[in-house]
Amino acid sequence: MTTQPALPLEGLPETASGLTAAPRPVRAGAVGAPKGAARKGVLTALRPDPHRGNGQYPIAWLHICAPHGATPTATSRCACGRDRSAVGRRQVLALVDAHAAHRDLCPLRAPQEGRAAA
Repeated sequence: MTTQPALPLEGLPETASGLTAAPRPVRAGAVGAPKGAARKGVLTALRPDPHRGNGQYPIAWLHICAPHGATPTATSRCACGRDRSAVGRRQVLALVDAHAAHRDLCPLRAPQEGRAAA
């Protein structure tokens, strides 16, 4: 019966001793790309954005969850930092009214500059 040779241990291979310089990269052009490709481009990239907004974006969110037979909940959040929540029918209705009233008081919707002048 012959003995099998010892298998190498798991892990990283042995590194060479001594310092060696790293190979420098060779600067070559892109392979297979035609020279005028960058100038031709895609036509849609040159056109104006077709999905341009009209300047309106959401500032405040009101989320109401009222499953049948369960206690309703609601959250009112605004980009100005206002974050309120309510549990129960009466509190949810009060939060809906407070959310509607916040529209007139929110500093993001009604700048304070015009109010001070008036």
